[in-house]
Amino acid sequence: MRIMFLNQSAKNPKEDEYHERVESLLRGYASPGTQIDLCYPDGDYDRAQGEGSSPLGKALTTPSLIRKTVWAEQNGYDAVIQSNNFDPAVEASRHAVRIPVLGLCRTTMFAAANLADRIGVTVPFHANVVRARRLMESYGVLQLVTDIRSLDLYSVPGGDDVATQRPKIFNRAVEVMRGLLKETGAECIVPLGGAIIPYIVDPKDLEAEVEAPVLNPKAIGIRTAEMYVQLAMTHSPITYAPATIRGR
Repeated sequence: MRIMFLNQSAKNPKEDEYHERVESLLRGYASPGTQIDLCYPDGDYDRAQGEGSSPLGKALTTPSLIRKTVWAEQNGYDAVIQSNNFDPAVEASRHAVRIPVLGLCRTTMFAAANLADRIGVTVPFHANVVRARRLMESYGVLQLVTDIRSLDLYSVPGGDDVATQRPKIFNRAVEVMRGLLKETGAECIVPLGGAIIPYIVDPKDLEAEVEAPVLNPKAIGIRTAEMYVQLAMTHSPITYAPATIRGR
């Protein structure tokens, strides 16, 4: 089984270490016999960085993510998982291919709903809160969410260099997650923002401190994709009417 884990933006030509570290982490979540490839949409990395991670930036990257998903199907991949936790091009991509295309927000929230009645959600920055709330509403799970709280990483000293700030980020995440449990009645935590959790902070380490389930969207996405492939399941052609892309 081959699964593409599709990054949000084009590859940084100077970050081979990042690619190797993250791909190795992702492959560690897969079952024996499953090949996970960390892939990137075609395009200019500097331009992608300029577009940023705002809702507008995500919308601008949608065509390149769709093209890469089509390429994945044509080149023998059994499923595609979009790396970005805010599912920027999942809905559109499903019209273009018949292999499963998964978004990590939706997939993880429905896994959480099987484990608890009340779910607390964290996001890296305040700017992510509105986007997350709209996604939860569109997926029909907002009524399960006790609150969506930002880790407010801009307030972490040296926050731009997040890899070296792991202890500060870890402590901040524990503080916010404990607040969700104590103040809102959350029974498990879904951390959105995969560049932070699990790429820098391990959800299992947080879970030990918080004393409640802290889910790992990347791992859940990979194991869910494996299940869909093994059971020959994919998105409904009634919900996602197939469309032909000119020149595909």
